[in-house]
Amino acid sequence: MDVTVQIEVEALLSRYVHCIDDNRLEEWPDFFTEDCRYEITSAENHERNLPIGILVATSRGMLKDRISALREANIYEPQRYRHSVSSVWITGERGGVITAQANFQVIRIMHTGAMDLFCTGKYLDRIVGTGPARKYAEKRVILDNKRIDTLLAIPV
Repeated sequence: MDVTVQIEVEALLSRYVHCIDDNRLEEWPDFFTEDCRYEITSAENHERNLPIGILVATSRGMLKDRISALREANIYEPQRYRHSVSSVWITGERGGVITAQANFQVIRIMHTGAMDLFCTGKYLDRIVGTGPARKYAEKRVILDNKRIDTLLAIPV
């Protein structure tokens, strides 16, 4: 594997999590292609190949709508995330599409300052484009958790 591709994939993922952690959520959909797929599901459903997810969006427009609803309609306790990402592994490259996976942990910080380990899991990604123009055609967020203890307001 070309080391440049590894660096570009890691840079994309770094920009992605910093966008979320820095509360620049209006920029979040720009990490995806127009006809993307963003899915959050449990490891159990993923292993059983069950199509039921916690959240599924099939276009960048749906991701923009999610952020609009988050900012304007949803009511939830103020909170922020801090991601820790490791083990970025390019699992394949074919026809201009890179497949990769990475492990993550998300610490949730509440407005009171209380912190907890919100979720852990892995990202399974399909990435298209070249250089800094790389985007996610698909990002599957596979949670180790069987359930989320509160509203999943902020993207993972």
